[in-house]
Amino acid sequence: MSVALVDLGYGNIGSIEIALKRLGAGVTRTADPAAIRAADRVILPGVGAAGYAMGRIDALSLRNTLVSLDKPLLGICLGMQLLFEASEEDGTLCLGLVPGRVRRLDPAPGRPVPHMGWSRLETRGQDMGLARGDFVYFAHSFACDDGPHSLAVADYGRPIPAVVRKNNVLGAQFHPERSSAAGARFLKAFLAS
Repeated sequence: MSVALVDLGYGNIGSIEIALKRLGAGVTRTADPAAIRAADRVILPGVGAAGYAMGRIDALSLRNTLVSLDKPLLGICLGMQLLFEASEEDGTLCLGLVPGRVRRLDPAPGRPVPHMGWSRLETRGQDMGLARGDFVYFAHSFACDDGPHSLAVADYGRPIPAVVRKNNVLGAQFHPERSSAAGARFLKAFLAS
C-alpha cells in the first residue's frame, strides 16, 4: 500500500507519517503531481490557515491533481476543511470536492475557541473504524456545518462533523494521528478502503 502524503511545506506531516508507518503503509512525502496520482491513497494534512494552505496548493500546481483524483483521498483537520467549497477564514475558495462552507466556531462558556482536546463521537452509518462513544482529539477554530456527508459528529455547541465522506473523498476534522486506538482504527480503515 503506497500513500502519498501531500507536502505543502508545513503542518502536522511528521506525526501523520509516523502513524501510517506504524500501520505498515509505505509513505512518501511529496508535492509532485505524478507521485500523488501514482499512489494508492492520498492524504492532505493541514495545520494553519485556509488561505495560506490554498495558496501553497496553487503555488505547487496541485489543485487540478487533487480535484481530479479517483483514488481514496483523506483530508485531515485543515486538510478536511480544504475539501469543501469555501471557508470564511480569509474568504478562501477551497477545492469544492464536498458541498458546503467552513465557518468559525462560536466561543461560549466551557467551549473556548480553538476547540482543543478530546471529544466524544456520535457515528452515523459507515463506521470507518470508529465506534459510537469513541473519544478523538481535536485542535481547530473552524469547522464545516453538519450535513448529509457526515459519518461522525462531535458536539461543540453545534454538531461538528468529525468525519465526512463523498465518493472517494474522506475528511477527518479530528487528528487521527493523535487519537490513540480510535485514530489508529480510523487510519487502518482508510488504508483498507
